[in-house]
Amino acid sequence: MPKVKILIIRFSSIGDIVLTTPVIRCLKKQIPHAEIHYCTKAQYKSIFEENPYIDQMHYLTEDLGSLIRSLKKENFSCVIDLHKNLRTLMIKTRLGVQSHSFNKLNWEKWLLVNLKVNRMPNVHIVDRYMETVKPLGVTNDNKGLDYFIPEKDVVEKEWLPATHHNGYMAFAIGGQHTTKKLPFEKIIELCDRIARPIILLGGKEDQEMGQKVEEFFQKREHNLPFEEGLKQLGKKTIIFDGCGKFSLNQSASIVRDAQAVFTHDTGLMHIAAAFNKKIFSIWGNTTPLFGMYPYTQNFVIFENAKLSCRPCSKIGYDKCPKGHFKCMNELQFDFYLPED
Repeated sequence: MPKVKILIIRFSSIGDIVLTTPVIRCLKKQIPHAEIHYCTKAQYKSIFEENPYIDQMHYLTEDLGSLIRSLKKENFSCVIDLHKNLRTLMIKTRLGVQSHSFNKLNWEKWLLVNLKVNRMPNVHIVDRYMETVKPLGVTNDNKGLDYFIPEKDVVEKEWLPATHHNGYMAFAIGGQHTTKKLPFEKIIELCDRIARPIILLGGKEDQEMGQKVEEFFQKREHNLPFEEGLKQLGKKTIIFDGCGKFSLNQSASIVRDAQAVFTHDTGLMHIAAAFNKKIFSIWGNTTPLFGMYPYTQNFVIFENAKLSCRPCSKIGYDKCPKGHFKCMNELQFDFYLPED
């Protein structure tokens, strides 16, 4: 029987790409002799380094024409477009084969953001991704998300401070936009509330914030007389700033081994869901109503659902359009962490 060559397209970003992994797995396992190709940006190569369900990768550069010429040589049977923008339209048109495209629900998102009218279906984006392969007879196997960590990127216990060897919480403090991230004072409040060893995770752009948080909780000589009293109050927060110190796969390894994960609406939230971690998900100007909450049963949402101005965007801003940032500044951190 001849191979069925299928091209999946999703250019960005980390979280969105991780959310496509059930589509990859189900296509590979449910279609006999399927050869799965995936097209994304080169910067996300590491996400698929060990994925056993992908036969070949293709990468988008600034030269779209070169990519299209390369793809045409593959003679694909079908294209699964999980990004649906002008570039994917050009690729599908030039390849001239059967294609199925993801419904981005842009009109419904516009209504929710601009008129606060909720017409969004109560369906996770993963299930909407899976709708695109339904015409091929492929169904959701309900085995969740995939994330495969290369052996070389597994973070050994010895790489971490001794204070974190007996267990830690991971806190992904990054985010694509400022309005999706807690301000410094709220990060401090949450870390203090966690009262456990914490590893902060984020990119190089989060290093300044991570360093400030770590320094805030550092023990200093003049504080020693107060340390015993802090212990009696259950103040056990010890911060290790990992922002900018680990690759994406190494950060995924830290998330996998964490006792629980606190995270903004960012890629590491979805990686945590792939490992079925206990997730405490923090939302600012965006909303879980867009369908991108953790794809797992084991999560808690922190959001200020009483604001009439929220959501103010489907993505985010560099600063609060209203100037008050109440969606983050007035968040309440009500949760329970079981004792070790």
